[in-house]
Order: sequence, then C-alpha cells, then structure tokens
Amino acid sequence: MKLLMRKMRFFNPKRYIDGLRREMLALFCRRDALLQPKSPIISFSFDDFPCSALTVGGTILQAYGARGTYYVASGLINSVNMQGVHFCEHDLKALMAEGHEVGTHTYNHTSIHAVTLESYTADVVKGNAFVQEVTKKHSKLNFSYPFGHVTLAAKQVAGELNSSCRSTFSGINHGRIDLNLLRANRLYSSMTDLKTINKLIRINSEIGGWLIFYTHDVRDKPSQYGCTPRFFEEVVKEAAKSKARILTVESVLAEIHSDLTSKALKISST
Repeated sequence: MKLLMRKMRFFNPKRYIDGLRREMLALFCRRDALLQPKSPIISFSFDDFPCSALTVGGTILQAYGARGTYYVASGLINSVNMQGVHFCEHDLKALMAEGHEVGTHTYNHTSIHAVTLESYTADVVKGNAFVQEVTKKHSKLNFSYPFGHVTLAAKQVAGELNSSCRSTFSGINHGRIDLNLLRANRLYSSMTDLKTINKLIRINSEIGGWLIFYTHDVRDKPSQYGCTPRFFEEVVKEAAKSKARILTVESVLAEIHSDLTSKALKISST
C-alpha cells in the first residue's frame, strides 16, 4: 500500500494523457513508407523562416557542403517578431539559388487547436499555393505542423495535401516510417544540450536511420525557439563527423520513391 501511495505521488495525469494522445496520433491516419537508406541520413530544418535561418544557419550548412529545408509560413513575409526580421521575396529566391528546399508551414502559421478544420485546411492550401507560385513547382510540398500542433483530422488533411508532414515528436525515423508524422528533434539553445544531441547522432549512425532537426532563428541572442550560431555549428559539425549524409527532406523522399520504383520494376520483370 505504501509503495502504491508513493507511486501515486509522482503520477502526472497531464503527462499520462499527453502520452496516450501521442500514441493515438502515431497509430492512426498513417502513410507508411519503408526507409532503407544506404547510409545514415540527417536533415536540418527551419520553421517560419526568420532571415537569420538563411543568412546564418544556411551559411553554416553550406560550409559543410550541406543544405536545409525551410518550412515557410508565407503570411510572415516582411514581418518582425521575437525571432527577428522574417524573409522577403528576395530571400526566397536566394534560398532556392543556394540549393536549399522551400517547404510549407501554412499561410498564417495556424494552429489546428485555434480554428475549425475547414479554416485550417484553407490555410494549408493557401500556404502551399504561395510557395508553389514562388518556386514554380506545382507538385506536392513538404509540410511541418505550426507549433507542432496536430490532431488526427489535421494529420489526415495535411497528409493528403503534402508529400510529407514533419512533427515535433522527438525520435529517429527508422524502418517503416509515417510520412504524415515524421519525427524531429528541436535545436533550441535554451532547452537542448549538446550531449543529448550527440547521443542522437551516434544512435542514428548505429541504426542507419533518418534524424531530423528543427529550429527557427539562428542568432547570438536567439528567441526561446532558436539557437546561437555556435550551438548550431557544433551540431552540424558533429553530424558531418558522423559520416551521415546531410540531405534535405525533399532529397530523402526522392530516394524513398526511387527505391519503390526500382523494386516495382524488378517485380514486374520477374
């Protein structure tokens, strides 16, 4: 009885419910793909698109021969907030010219918890249309959930409209992965320690998985959702040392689809 009482003292109902909710989200409305990379993969992504994500973060990636995926909340164009100055049209063109990927993050950075499903769907469509117009690519895009907020309904809608949907659920994508809920790990100077990050990179190398990182601004005095240039470069350096290939999300999906096509052709020829 005393042991039970002691356990109950440390029981956190909110954490328990959040855990159940995450399990449900991971189980349903899936779009499975088999990940069998030739070698470990690491992707670096940025949400919203504050300018420093490109001018500082993008420059660091390029120094290591790498490129990133930028999930653009299109309605933030020419704005300023806690993350600093956000992108302008010229920045989008520079991003593409430098070989980075432009993904989408809704138009108004909309949380599914704040609007109806109909409004959310319209905002996803509007954000996609903006990016497709700028990039002149009218195929499906890669998407990330604003604030990391996702419901089964949002997962279903966003999954149908996009090539992939990146979450803020931590972990490594390995084996049979869910393209509607790609796992990713935050790079926030105020909340993440390098020891934890280095451990993830090491495990990813051991299992041959796909490790995705995300952040926002990259500045000497970052927002709580960003990181310092020194912190970011330490992670990129460790990723490069691990011998993992540093690829954009788009490049990884192209490999997955290429493998599927190759297997289908082999089956049809037998």
